[in-house]
Amino acid sequence: MSPLDSILGLDGLAVERVERHRDIHVWARPEQRPACLHCGSEGLRIKATHRRTLKHTRQGNQLMMLHLSVPKYHCPSCNHYFRHRFAGIRPRRRATESYRLEVFEAHDGGVSQRRLTATHRIGSATVERWYQSFVRQRVSELSGRTCPQVLGIDEHFFTRKKGYATTLVDLRNHKVFDVVLGRSEASLRSYLKRLPGREQVRIIVMDLSETYRAIARRYFPNALIVADRFHVVCLVNQHFLKLWQQHDPEGRKNRGLLSLMRRHAWNLTGPQQARLAQYLQAYPVLRALYGAKQRLVQFLSIKKIRAKHARRLLPQFLALIEQFTDSPARALAATLTSWLEPIVRMWRFSRSNGITEGFHTKMEMLSRRAYGFRNFENYRLRVLAQCGWSGVINRV
Repeated sequence: MSPLDSILGLDGLAVERVERHRDIHVWARPEQRPACLHCGSEGLRIKATHRRTLKHTRQGNQLMMLHLSVPKYHCPSCNHYFRHRFAGIRPRRRATESYRLEVFEAHDGGVSQRRLTATHRIGSATVERWYQSFVRQRVSELSGRTCPQVLGIDEHFFTRKKGYATTLVDLRNHKVFDVVLGRSEASLRSYLKRLPGREQVRIIVMDLSETYRAIARRYFPNALIVADRFHVVCLVNQHFLKLWQQHDPEGRKNRGLLSLMRRHAWNLTGPQQARLAQYLQAYPVLRALYGAKQRLVQFLSIKKIRAKHARRLLPQFLALIEQFTDSPARALAATLTSWLEPIVRMWRFSRSNGITEGFHTKMEMLSRRAYGFRNFENYRLRVLAQCGWSGVINRV
């Protein structure tokens, strides 16, 4: 291949001539005749030739227009007719795959449709159609994946009409595995039954949702359920704030005290600790609950310890929960007892659903940028395009 032939980047083409005007115009033809597509014989004759004009990449500020001679062959051996096929050029399209991929990557990288309309001389509807085409191609490739071994599951709001959706996240690789409409077992049943590789899931991280726990036990038989640390700590704080309101409704309205009560004791400065201790002196029961709550949060903050260490801590943790059972916080103790095993597993596990919550923030931004989605499938494609893979399609 001559250096002139290599400017196209397409195999099997011989460049006849190049002209530069407003654009770069390249005339090319097939480098050699192929074998018959039907019988594989060599002696083909050219029945006719027609010209195709395609957009093909950009060089600087100039667009390269490819004028292609397309022979129509006749095979004397099997009496079949067919047209020449080119690598990287699809039939009946007005642009090469390289050009379509260039537009997709630019739009995926943040270049607006209006800007691409001016630089690449295509309509905004064409940009959207090409983008959706490549996203569907990539999502179809990802649809054959099996479930990850470490799975995060959580819900997020979609629309008022269709309600909530469930997000499945690969916590080990920090990728969205899939998004499914609905959050009940009835709405997720058909999807989970045909989910490939659900037997290989080893760990599922979730908040304290009875619905998701029942789903995990039924559809992921080999998985261990791990409670999400953030949601457990939030639950403890919510119960404590309700008890505080029962003991002192007026103090609960003080924003300064509210900030001190919410924060961990080891994060308070000396003056802040003194102020909080002065306030709690007037409420002995509340002071005892506050001390027990801080010890409980210390237990919940433990992570990445060995099994031997966890076995030593477990009796102390159970004794603390027993104290809550005999106190006004008995509802909290009942919840902790019900979720005891998933909560204790947090000590051995370092990952949390914070990764999932971060993706939910990104999904919300996607929805805002699109001024909302009505079609869930379009929403799912856009989420998987932005959160489920790198966004780069390999050329074939």
